[in-house]
Amino acid sequence: MQLPQPGGGLVTVFYPSSDPEMPAIQGPFKLSWAANGRVSKGNEHLVVISHGSGGSPWVHADLARVLVHRGFTVALPQHAGDNYLDPSEPGPGSWIKRPIEVSQSIDVVAGSQSLAANLRLDSVGLFGGSAGGHTALSMAGGKWSKTRFRNHCEEHIRDDFSSCVGFFTLLNGDWMDGPKIWLAKAVIAARFSDDAIQGGFDPRVKSVVAMVPFAADFDPASLKQPATALGLVIAEKDINQVPRFHAGAILSACEPRCEVVMRLPEGGHGSMLSPMPPLEIGSVAQRLLRDPPNFDRGQLVPALNSRIADFFLRTLASAP
Repeated sequence: MQLPQPGGGLVTVFYPSSDPEMPAIQGPFKLSWAANGRVSKGNEHLVVISHGSGGSPWVHADLARVLVHRGFTVALPQHAGDNYLDPSEPGPGSWIKRPIEVSQSIDVVAGSQSLAANLRLDSVGLFGGSAGGHTALSMAGGKWSKTRFRNHCEEHIRDDFSSCVGFFTLLNGDWMDGPKIWLAKAVIAARFSDDAIQGGFDPRVKSVVAMVPFAADFDPASLKQPATALGLVIAEKDINQVPRFHAGAILSACEPRCEVVMRLPEGGHGSMLSPMPPLEIGSVAQRLLRDPPNFDRGQLVPALNSRIADFFLRTLASAP
């Protein structure tokens, strides 16, 4: 079902139901569910999924299905200004609002009598990938700032270019690289000079999984003692958020008080998406999101989704 969220947009909710599934088409995706079906009792836990920049609920439908089969209810907020219908404000502007939107999605579910009757909403899980991973780290107690984003890009833009400029352009190893870097640094310096410390917290969120997160703008010390159970998914061949600047840096700070849910030696940034959206041949998105040649999506993505479900079952069951 889809429920109105504050400020516009919809919270998409997947949940256990005894009603029969029917084919459903959403854009390029051929999916299946019981639309607005009768709610069945599951395991009493809600998991919120925070989509990536410009994302939609449908690219996380396979994970949602696995979670529902394990008894979870799953809610996906539509992040304002950073979704597939409105990509007008990606980056730090969206990251400030995202934790609030996660909390609002929990409130929306709580306001649905049929859903809330089967849930204990004082112990919620949160999964996020890419920009959604940034959301997850914020909700785990991480602190970040626009200035840290600027400083990272000032120092490491050549090695982590896509993290700093998004899906706008790429470095190609030619004479244009110099002007691209100069222009990107100038824009970033002008836009991101605010050193206000940002974060997000909701006491109902007890467990988070951050997959291929944007994380270079976090103070690693803020995640040495995570406020929630914290799991990381690391794709070693991610060229969009290079692991040593992002997930790897967070892991170095939070171990042993966090854990690696799964490490994907041949995985790329798009490994978080299932089903994978169609990517325009030759586009920046295709180059950043397509699977590396040796990534076995058919075997590894189902295994990953199962491990994520296992992590939430274990950590939410033991949450205070």
